[in-house]
Amino acid sequence: MIRLVFILFISVLFLHAVGNDEILSRAVAHTKSGDKSQIFKAYNDYKNLYVRSMMAENDTLKATSLKGIIECGTFLNIDISKYKQELVKLNPKHQTSLPSAAPQPIFHKENNKIAIKATSKLTNAKFEEETLVLTFDKELDANQISYSPLYDAKTKQNRYVFDFSNAMLTKSLDLRKTGINKIRLSQYKGDALRIILEDSKQLTMNYKIESNKVLIVIGSDAIKKVPEKAVTPSRLDKNKVIVLDAGHGGDDPGAIGHKGYREKAVVFQIAKELRNILKARGYKVHMTREGDKFVKLSERTKFANNKNADIFVSVHANAVEKSSAERVNGIECYFLSKSRSDRAKKVAALENSADMSDMNFYGKDSFLSTINSHNIVASNKLAIDLQGGMLSTLRKNYSDVMDAGVREGPFWILVGAQMPSVLVEVGFISHPKEGARLVSTEYQKSLAQGIADGIERYFANN
Repeated sequence: MIRLVFILFISVLFLHAVGNDEILSRAVAHTKSGDKSQIFKAYNDYKNLYVRSMMAENDTLKATSLKGIIECGTFLNIDISKYKQELVKLNPKHQTSLPSAAPQPIFHKENNKIAIKATSKLTNAKFEEETLVLTFDKELDANQISYSPLYDAKTKQNRYVFDFSNAMLTKSLDLRKTGINKIRLSQYKGDALRIILEDSKQLTMNYKIESNKVLIVIGSDAIKKVPEKAVTPSRLDKNKVIVLDAGHGGDDPGAIGHKGYREKAVVFQIAKELRNILKARGYKVHMTREGDKFVKLSERTKFANNKNADIFVSVHANAVEKSSAERVNGIECYFLSKSRSDRAKKVAALENSADMSDMNFYGKDSFLSTINSHNIVASNKLAIDLQGGMLSTLRKNYSDVMDAGVREGPFWILVGAQMPSVLVEVGFISHPKEGARLVSTEYQKSLAQGIADGIERYFANN
């Protein structure tokens, strides 16, 4: 235990090695650049400062970081409503000065002129022999286009993925080509256009820009037509390992909700759907339980550590007493902390109750006090991205989904994880409307899709 405390003390010193002023200066510089990738970095810096402000109980730093999160998040189309509410609560005078929800154009000087980054619109897409011709309403910059040839060893499929940042799909386009199994064209992550060509055989493929057109040349003569170096397909696994934990199981049903719905069954279905989505996207995914069995809480994070996981996500469903069931609903994400919130303590008590033996052995409060800063910044970022992913996806078809926020909590399931770890409460199984949705296959798929999108956003930003 003494060795553990010493290691954690060194970790905290490392976490604070870079001063707040230095991080703030860096964030301001990134924000002024007008470059989207730099603004993503600024957004993460402000989130880092936000976590530090909570740990230090520094309201001045908190207000500064919240303003930065709101400014960057607004431009990046990230849901920052929670931060707006917190800033207003912290200082009501900010009510009238908050940025609007719509992203604002970023201005920058270029050759002594003012330029505006505007969204490119895809107006047409068609094949001309072996070339896919994409026509936009304006010329694209080369740095707007990224190309990734991938190979899925399990399905033996080659996938050729083209992403166009700051681009919009204006109408439905049905693309088909003899000799290519599947072509998908979609709006990806709100501000990016994605085209995926998929086939069992390996294709030779390159692209070039001609004025307002992008030419994707396919076939054995592609290198002759477009003299660019072909890229060898990379593996699809993205070198990331994810461990998913479906809460409860076996003799522990978890919360019993509306019409007798059992938490253990609902979260297992969602976790399985999430696993399938993540595997299809190329991640290595493991589950702490593959069926209806009970796994000790301490064994779940031990399993994740043994798998050298990059992140650990535990899926749960919330519940309240019958007298409050009609009015309490919403999704929320928790990261490990010796929480000061009564709500978090109540939720944690419900989830922790399954395995009291380990907690009595360690002494819950004293042990949690030593790990309060363990992975706290990374886990908070992961929780924010998962919450945003779920809300963004669900609200496309369920506009009344309640955002219950990102919170700190003393969850025993997260103790011992050596990687960023989050507990997701996918909703209140005790609420009549939300409980009914949680057992719906379509709603479970939307939830899993949202969590998967949040995971990808986390990896992209960190």
